[in-house]
This record gives sequence, structure tokens and C-alpha cells, in this order.
Amino acid sequence: MTDIKSLTPDELRTQLTGAGFPKFRAEQVGGWLQKGVTEFGQMKNISGELRQFLESRYYISVATIEKKLVSRYDKTVKYLFSLNDGECVEAVIMHYKHGVSMCISTQVGCKMGCTFCATGKSGFSRDLAPSEMLAQIEAAQRDLKLRVANVVLMGMGEPLDNFDNVLRFIELVTSPQGLNIGARHITLSTCGIVPKIYELAQRKLPINLAVSLHAPNDGIRVRTMPVAKAYPMDVLLKACRDYFAATGRRVTFEYAMISGVNDSDAHARELAEKLGGMQCHVNLIPVNSVEGTGYKKSDLQRQQAFVNILTARGIAATVRRTLGSDINASCGQLKRNQLKEGGK
Repeated sequence: MTDIKSLTPDELRTQLTGAGFPKFRAEQVGGWLQKGVTEFGQMKNISGELRQFLESRYYISVATIEKKLVSRYDKTVKYLFSLNDGECVEAVIMHYKHGVSMCISTQVGCKMGCTFCATGKSGFSRDLAPSEMLAQIEAAQRDLKLRVANVVLMGMGEPLDNFDNVLRFIELVTSPQGLNIGARHITLSTCGIVPKIYELAQRKLPINLAVSLHAPNDGIRVRTMPVAKAYPMDVLLKACRDYFAATGRRVTFEYAMISGVNDSDAHARELAEKLGGMQCHVNLIPVNSVEGTGYKKSDLQRQQAFVNILTARGIAATVRRTLGSDINASCGQLKRNQLKEGGK
């Protein structure tokens, strides 16, 4: 069976016309898929012959809501979705002045093993297909009756570890025949797989790149992010500089502030020195409370002191607004709880 929603409009047209159906039938099917149908039987204006053909050769990826948590503070919504094979992923809807943003997953679990992240503690199962990334957005839009304006690939999984499927997703989600979300409204977050950063740079996509740094030096980064053993900070930062040179797109560095680990004035000065001269922005994130890590978030005074040191040295920096604090809106925790309760 073929995953029909992972096909581009041209691929769908080629396959249907190759099977003897007229071109307009492919456009009808594509129109229904764009509307987010979950079954071929919902395509009301196609012929019975075409419907039978589709059902015999294709399937539609669906994200079914298993759990939904809504913040009473800021309308943040956290979803646990089940997929066609029963695997589960998480996604988060966030409301900003500039529109609705959605953080989606790109893998079931994660291989990277970052010590402050709940996702990696649940293990890795498989990559998501492009259609399964689309399905998360479509399910949220149907449920909340809204349009997602910005997409962040920062949920479960490492996007650059699922490189081809993520690029196909970006192609589909930005297509006028798809969800038609502008590429400049898409952010890809990576823990720093250097060869894939270079490969992404070659594509010259006008998306936003966010790199999870979380430390001012290799000593701390290796303890919190195993990927740093393969790609030391100097190598990673050179890749980020080269990425800007190739694309003209400023890189954002994500920095989870962990009390007593990476949040001192000395750490801020060291980080500023490492990033000196780069076109970048540092997004400081109070670390999430994840059972078993022992990590505590830096207090507000420490966060502001860190920002002040960076900005005084010419590094743009802000503290990310905390959303959904009452529903543990960071990804990985719903899935982990489900596993504890005996779910898949």
C-alpha cells in the first residue's frame, strides 16, 4: 500500500493518469486530500471505480487524538496522537500575537539521548512519514477550528536524522496544493548533526534553522548531549557560520538554562566569546522538569543576568516565554506517562 499523502501533486497525477484515469480526477483527489479527509469514502465527487482503485492501492495517514490537555493560563494545547500503526507522538499548539504556532514531531521517540529531554527516555521506534507530520497539523486544525500559521519541527525526534522525509514534508506543507504555509514560517530544530546541516544549506530553503546548543563548551555539552562527542562545538559553530554564508538565514541557538550547570556569568561570557561575530540569536529556555534528571531551571534573576551579559557583548538574546506550564507542554512527557501506564 502506498502512502498517498506523502506524494507530491505531480506524483499523484502521474500515478492516476498512468492507471488510465483522466487528469481532472487527480485534481479532485488532491483537492479532497487538501481538505484533510481521512477516508476515501469522504471524497463525494469521485467515481466508484476510482474510489475502489484508491482503496486497493493507497492509504491515508491519520493522526487520532488520544489525549488532549488545554492550559488554563494561555490556551496552549498539548496533544498525544496515535498513528495508523498505533504508535504515538506529541504536538503542541501555541498562541502568539503573530498567529498560531504548532510544534510537531518528526520521529516516534529519538536516538539522540539528550539528558534533559523526556523524549529520549522513551526510546526510539521509527521515523515519521511526511504525511504523518502533515496529519498532526490537520488534526489540530480540525479539532480547534483554526489555521496554523507557523510550524516548528521541535517535538519528538531529531529532524535531520529523518532528513529525506522532513524535506518532503516541507515541500508538501508549503505547496499551494497543500497547507500552503510559507517556508519562512517553518523552523527546523536540530541538536547539531553537522553533515546534514551542510546538506540542508545546499538546498537553500528559506526556512529558519534552530540549533540546540545548551552549553558554552564541549565539557558541559558532552555531559548533556551525547551528539557532541561526534561533533565538537567548534565544528558545529563553523557549520552554522557556513550555513549563514550559504543561505543568508540567521541561525537561532537554543540554550536550556540549567541551574548550577550552564547558567553562570562565566558561562555567559564564554558563550558570547564563542558566538562573537556570528549572525545569530540566542533563545534562552528555562529547562523543563523531567523526572529522573535532577535538573532545576534557573531563576528569573539568573536568566536576566545571562541575557544582559550576552547583549552587552553584541549577541542578540531573549528568554523564551513559557507556555503551557500547567500541562507540561514540552514534548515527550505524555508519551512517557503513557508507557508507564502500560500503553504502546
